[in-house]
Amino acid sequence: MENNKVQKGQLIVVSGPSGAGKGTVLARAFGKYPNLRYSVSVTTRAPREKEVDGVDYYFKNIDEYMKMLHDNEFLEHQCVYGNYYGTPRKKVEEALEKGFDVVLEIDVKGALEIKSKFSEAVMIFVTPGSRATIEERLKKRSTEKEEELMVRMGSAIEELKQAEKYDYIVVNEDAEKCAEDIGAIIRAEKCSAAKNKVFLNKLIYGGN
Repeated sequence: MENNKVQKGQLIVVSGPSGAGKGTVLARAFGKYPNLRYSVSVTTRAPREKEVDGVDYYFKNIDEYMKMLHDNEFLEHQCVYGNYYGTPRKKVEEALEKGFDVVLEIDVKGALEIKSKFSEAVMIFVTPGSRATIEERLKKRSTEKEEELMVRMGSAIEELKQAEKYDYIVVNEDAEKCAEDIGAIIRAEKCSAAKNKVFLNKLIYGGN
């Protein structure tokens, strides 16, 4: 009898410094690859203009966040620039079981925490082509004061130093091409020998 069980989805971790253009690139990727699902993070920071609860983030107060932390509801959690962030465990696991590929857009610390727990996670680091581009994009946001921009620029450089710990580095000089590169990585990972051992064993030895 044919086995109709849905193949488990792939966990994809995307990181990069502030100003790397991750949001734009991922928006293009989601438009191209319908099997992708975005993991919406929880945060205690205040919403920025035009951000929508449940779409951009789940915005929680500190008491709500700490309860979730106490109840082990996060796959990973971090404090960044004085605000708390976390990846909801249940929603990610449910999507993976349904066969969707789940994208976590998180910082380097959170990404490495995920990798330590899920060795099969595909780690992708997105970076601009130059330091000048990072600074220019941060200034265009106009959401931080000058001293805050300097802090974020320093943090961006520190994050770049961690890029070699990722499986792939994608340079974002063109958002469309960068999205295609990410799609190519996902397709290649699905064809890897490590992820097809069970299938090969069925071909060799038979069985469902």
